[in-house]
Amino acid sequence: MRRLKFLLRPGWLALAAVVAGFAFMCFTVLAPWQLGKNTKTEERNGLLEQSINADAVSIDTLIGGTGPAEDDEWRKVLATGTYVPDSDLLVRLRSVQEAPAYEVLTPMRLTGGETLLVNRGFVRPLEGTRPPPIPAPPAGEVTVEGRIRMSEVTVPGKEPISESGTRQVYFIDSGQIGQFIGTDLINGYLQLDDAQPGGLGTIPLPQLDAGPYLSYGLQWLAFGIMAPLGLAYFVRAELRERRKAKQSASELPAPEPATATIVPVAPEPTVTTDSPVDEFELPARRRGLRKKDPAPAAPLTASEAKMADRYGKQR
Repeated sequence: MRRLKFLLRPGWLALAAVVAGFAFMCFTVLAPWQLGKNTKTEERNGLLEQSINADAVSIDTLIGGTGPAEDDEWRKVLATGTYVPDSDLLVRLRSVQEAPAYEVLTPMRLTGGETLLVNRGFVRPLEGTRPPPIPAPPAGEVTVEGRIRMSEVTVPGKEPISESGTRQVYFIDSGQIGQFIGTDLINGYLQLDDAQPGGLGTIPLPQLDAGPYLSYGLQWLAFGIMAPLGLAYFVRAELRERRKAKQSASELPAPEPATATIVPVAPEPTVTTDSPVDEFELPARRRGLRKKDPAPAAPLTASEAKMADRYGKQR
């Protein structure tokens, strides 16, 4: 019962709530987030490895129905068509080779009549964030080689804008961009390889490594386990210290009762009736004073002795 009262104190209840919330976030949000990124990275690397040595195929074999499937991402394809003039868009807030960049998107009308969004590459901004002039794509029909990419996930509040005389977007999403420019686009987009017609700076392929996501996910799982164990350890240590303090207090000796100190008093001198006492001598004795003996009388002369003897005999 005492342990229960101790744990129900407001301070311990608040600490327990914080630890429980942290452990819950570790198991339900943080660890799954990192482990999910690790799974996606492994899947991407697998598709990249398959496409590196694979031959390019016609995009017409992949755009039937709703467009390329997720398993088709990073596939090397050939697309034949015509760039739509004066339809360039810039993708904002990009980083290529650890430097700020704009990615350039231009729709291409394929020979089959569909319109495909093409990522032509990147350009560097001028004077901070001002975009440079964008070279126009070649006119007429061209055949380009690139890799199929799936649309990116958009975020509310990051809508397409028109700035500095150009149309700009935050994400490469074919559905959002199609509404922005008023054109039906095939799901996904095509990222050009190096040295292609209309190509700009080539965007490098991702590195084939899993990254730190798996270790991060395992760390969050470990934190979620260690937090409750740490709280239990501190509670146990606090209870043990309280038990020791209580035991030490019970083992202390009981204090001895205080005893009065008796100071002996010297008895007063008693006066007997056998010997006469001078009335001035008694207070002096009571005060503990000693009476001085009288000085010895001077010796009598011969005449004084005869007179004393004579008068004494007469008495």
